Amino acid sequence: MTLEKTPVDFWFDPSCPWAWMTSRWVDEVAPHRDLDVSWHIMSLAILNEPGPDATEEASAEAVAFFSRALRYARVVATAVALNGAAAAKPLYDALGKRIHLEQRADEVEAVIAESLVEAGLAAAIAERSRPDAAGVFEFDAELHESHASGIALVGQDVGTPIIALNGIAFFGPVISPAPTGAEAISLWDGVVAVASYDGFFEIKRSRTRGPIFD
Repeated sequence: MTLEKTPVDFWFDPSCPWAWMTSRWVDEVAPHRDLDVSWHIMSLAILNEPGPDATEEASAEAVAFFSRALRYARVVATAVALNGAAAAKPLYDALGKRIHLEQRADEVEAVIAESLVEAGLAAAIAERSRPDAAGVFEFDAELHESHASGIALVGQDVGTPIIALNGIAFFGPVISPAPTGAEAISLWDGVVAVASYDGFFEIKRSRTRGPIFD
C-alpha cells in the first residue's frame, strides 16, 4: 500500500539567507516524512514597502538589498508564470547556490543568467522579468498574489520563509546551520507539534550566530 504524501507549501524570497537555511532543512526532512513540497515566491521588498505614513528613510544598504531582492523575486515569478509552478524549486536552488553559498548576491545579472541555464529555463526570462519603459512589471499581479497567499496564512508581522501543512502555517523556523539526519527530523516533528496548537503564536530568542552554510 502506498501512503499518501503530506502536502507542504513553502514561501521563500531567494535573497533571504535564513529562508535558504530552512529550505535546505525541509529538503533533508522531505523523504523521511513523505512531504510533497510546493514552492512559492514571496518578496521581502513587497513586505517592507513603506506605508503612506512612513517617516523614516531606508538606508542605502537596505535600498540596495531590496532592489536586488525584488529583481530576483521577479525572475522567479516570471519563470513560474511562463513555465508553471514546477519551475520555482530548480530556479530557487540555482539562485540560492550563487547568492548564498558563493556569496555573489551583487552579481545580479550574471547570477540570473547562470541560474536560468542551470534550471533548464529560457534565457529570455531575464528580460521578461524587467519592468517596461513605464515601470510596469508584466507579472506583477502574479508576484503579489503569490506573496499575499502566504502572508494571509500568518499575518504581516513575519518574514520569509512561511511553511504551511495540515491546515497550519507558520513563519520560520529561523535556524543556523540547517540540521541533517535524525536531528533534522526531530526538529521538524517538534516544530509541527508546536505550531499545531491553535493558541500558539511565538517562541523566540536572540540570534547568537549568522547563517552557517557549510
